[in-house]
Amino acid sequence: MIQLGTRWLVGDEPPSRLPQVVIDAIYEIEGELAEQGVAASGEWSWTLTWLEGKPVVELDDETVVEYDADTDTAVVTPGH
Repeated sequence: MIQLGTRWLVGDEPPSRLPQVVIDAIYEIEGELAEQGVAASGEWSWTLTWLEGKPVVELDDETVVEYDADTDTAVVTPGH
């Protein structure tokens, strides 16, 4: 089955089909950006793609959130 990706703006609600740990990681990253004074809300976008049936979410600054189904965890790789 092919799953289509999507894009949404920082501050908008992530797609509900994402695992909860990935959604939690997205909200945590957005909170950190706000604390750092980064004007990302409404400006930057997240891009969701599917790799081998697992979600990969990338922020405009190249921060990546991947889902590890074996451990039900979100793996975050910081961008710049």
